Amino acid sequence: MNESVPKIRLRGVRKAFGHKQVLDGVDLDVNVGESVVVIGGSGTGKSVMLKCILGIMRPDAGSIEIDGIETVGLPSAERDQLMRKFGMLFQGSALFDSLPVWENVAFGLIQARGMERDKAKGIALEKLAAVGLGPEVGNLFPAELSGGMQKRVALARAIATEPEIIFFDEPTTGLDPIMGDVINDLVVKCVRELGATTLSITHDLASARKIAHRIAMLHDGRIIWSGSVSEIDRTDNPYVDQFIHGRAEGPIRMQVSR
Repeated sequence: MNESVPKIRLRGVRKAFGHKQVLDGVDLDVNVGESVVVIGGSGTGKSVMLKCILGIMRPDAGSIEIDGIETVGLPSAERDQLMRKFGMLFQGSALFDSLPVWENVAFGLIQARGMERDKAKGIALEKLAAVGLGPEVGNLFPAELSGGMQKRVALARAIATEPEIIFFDEPTTGLDPIMGDVINDLVVKCVRELGATTLSITHDLASARKIAHRIAMLHDGRIIWSGSVSEIDRTDNPYVDQFIHGRAEGPIRMQVSR
């Protein structure tokens, strides 16, 4: 793969729901091996952008390329092949309650890759070990785990197929600050070991600072700022400044019923 070609490239991506324009011309590049975190307030379109990249939603306009290949309107067979490049850590972990932990981790190996269950279980236990969980956890069910352990299992599932690209949707949501930092450290460790390209969405600045090479801010359906972690504290962009300092007063106006 030519590293001069972005791993993920969005140009002019637009998506509306009725009269509400959620994405209004998103331009974003994520380079090979790079970790990009998109920040922004709730309801700014971060999850919609991610769903468009994954093909869960089809944008109304614009281009989404993976490794230089246009994916908008890709036939289902080619889309299925493309999905093999992806791993995903969902907000809230999204584990299957009816499956034991090891089978949750091995789900993609068994269902998408057709791997034999014994071999898939061995890989699942290896990935659980990579996120600091012993083999005994593999036989438990998600309901028997704490929130932090569920998030570790979800991370093990995201890396189980050794994907080229991993998406993280609010990786620390619902966790206390200490466990959130544990998860951030595990994300950095696992991504580095895989050499994967990552795109994350979050409103957690501590998480963004820990896992990102570069941070971009989505506001009013567009990327309004992008820069390194160190640059975010020096920017004169008033929207970014208000967001990172959590100030009610500023150019970002929250809709509050009175």
